[in-house]
Amino acid sequence: MPTANINLRRNTSGWRGTALIAITYVYFLIFAQFAFLKRRAALNIADAHLKAVMAAMALGGIGLSLLTPRSQLVALPRVALSIGLGLSGLAALLTLLPLALPGAIGVALLIGCGLGMLTVTLVTHLRLYIGARRALLKVGLGTGVGYLICNLPFVFTASPEEQAFLSAALCIAGIGIVLTTHSTPLEVVTTSAGSYTSFPRVLLCFTALVWLDSAAFFIIQSTPALKAGTWQGGLHLWINGALHLLAAIAAAFLLRRRGTSFVLALAYATLAIACILLLHPSSVLLASAFYPVGVSLYSVALVAWPSLLAPAASVEQRARHAGWIYAIAGWFGSAMGIGMGQNLGHVPVLFVATAGIIVLGPLLLSVFRHRLREIAAVTALLLVAAGINYLIAPPATSAALTAQTAQQRGRQVYISEGCIHCHSQYVRPNTKDVLMWGPVQTIAELRSEHPPLIGNRRQGPDLSKVGNRRSPLWLRAHFFHPAQVSYKSFMPPYGYLFAANDHRGDDLIAYLSSLHDSGTASHLVAEQQWEPSTAALQSASVDTGAHLFQNICATCHSASGVTRNQWRASFHRLPPDLFTGPYLHLAATDSTIQRRLRLARIVKFGIPGTDMPGHEYLPDAEVASLALWLDQITDRPLAEVPQPGSSPNPTNPHRR
Repeated sequence: MPTANINLRRNTSGWRGTALIAITYVYFLIFAQFAFLKRRAALNIADAHLKAVMAAMALGGIGLSLLTPRSQLVALPRVALSIGLGLSGLAALLTLLPLALPGAIGVALLIGCGLGMLTVTLVTHLRLYIGARRALLKVGLGTGVGYLICNLPFVFTASPEEQAFLSAALCIAGIGIVLTTHSTPLEVVTTSAGSYTSFPRVLLCFTALVWLDSAAFFIIQSTPALKAGTWQGGLHLWINGALHLLAAIAAAFLLRRRGTSFVLALAYATLAIACILLLHPSSVLLASAFYPVGVSLYSVALVAWPSLLAPAASVEQRARHAGWIYAIAGWFGSAMGIGMGQNLGHVPVLFVATAGIIVLGPLLLSVFRHRLREIAAVTALLLVAAGINYLIAPPATSAALTAQTAQQRGRQVYISEGCIHCHSQYVRPNTKDVLMWGPVQTIAELRSEHPPLIGNRRQGPDLSKVGNRRSPLWLRAHFFHPAQVSYKSFMPPYGYLFAANDHRGDDLIAYLSSLHDSGTASHLVAEQQWEPSTAALQSASVDTGAHLFQNICATCHSASGVTRNQWRASFHRLPPDLFTGPYLHLAATDSTIQRRLRLARIVKFGIPGTDMPGHEYLPDAEVASLALWLDQITDRPLAEVPQPGSSPNPTNPHRR
């Protein structure tokens, strides 16, 4: 015991324990959950084999979590931690090799084994590395810093190879920390665990929370609209990292002042709110605020309870507690949550309620026992309010919902799929938006919409007048393969909306096609008067034009074009092969400069009444280069086409 006290004083700063906690969380979050799976995809290991790979990781994690407390290594923290960190770092480096499926399964097993031994050993002997003073605060700080590092934009958006190198380097640093720490075993110090003194109850609570977290995480990660609204973009990542850090520090404070039961209840409440908000993609920004708070709250408790708060008579008992918690709650709960996300695509409200009963059970029983009269009064008031609300505004029947038009249903699809997170529906006055996207919508028109769909930000084009600019066929092709018809588009495909017996895709197209303006004649005049700048015309390059044609136009306007052949039967008129003609929208009487200007306007704004889209976002120099190159291959215009200055049906409200 005297030696133990000396070692405690030597390690009293606690930075070693804080660093080891942060390293463990960074490795698990940024490598095991992100980089490893990205590398699997880069190595062309099919999604069908994902379950086998993840099962191997879970098997290794569960196995070593349960075996470590029963081995002699549990009494040798320096050796066990070095082995756990070494296996983890080795697995990170092995993912850089060209692995086939058996190799990926082997590396996944190694990741699970390394993490299983590392987490159980670290928690069992955490007092040795974290010191005696403010131990809970150091746990919170280590957890929060780990999550913060994972959310640093240059870490989160790094390549899988860079993330693997970072993880391996951190494991090596962890081994250095372990080997420079005096590791004489300490006596077990028992601390009050609040109202959660029953180990089975704690195990159930952690399992429910990890299950909720994993399901929500998988759903966000695999749903582009939700992912865009939560952790895509530097600002989102910085906010997430800050929320994680603040919530982790708050968890340490609350564990000390209010106990484990309060922290787990608060963690459940925030995670439950996030899961319910994720059912409504329009609320994803709000969900992204609750989710990191709930995760950090329970993550701190997941480290602090078995290491500092659980009543244990020996080091071996503490190790067994940690082993069962990480095997069942950590690995099994995580696997079940991911499975729920894969199979259902959402967290059922019934499951959220069941998890609440598990986590809040003791608290609810206490409230019911002492506040029965108040609960009865509030329940009666709620029932009366619900009855009055039903009489005033009865819920819509299924027949009423069925009677909605395709446009109305499509608007709901637009909202539910999260299109508002990347597309605005508001042309900004007195900007280049007016020429590119169409007439400005008045404030009165915006206020008449329920709800207004101005959008959160604009990563893609404005859609307020998209029915004037894109045909239904173009929209359909774009939903199936965005980058195929819109060069460099990072919009995810939405082909699943057009599955058999699923009318959401057709409804969405009907809604977008309805977004047009009947007064487009004046706007068409502005388009017909547009010209590239003089500097753009002078700097136009044939080579640049040829490159742009291959990337932007060839998919429809060459004989082997992918879009041209895939949708051949659906075109109102098959797009001409621009290497052979005919060129129906050029006039034989045009001079060279008139031809180039006409071609530039077609490139910029498309052709009304056809499936030819505009490329409004291209800078003048690229438009001029493309027009210059097209002018050299389109030398056989038909005389019967519209003369300069004319346009087919310029007042057509459904201009395509």
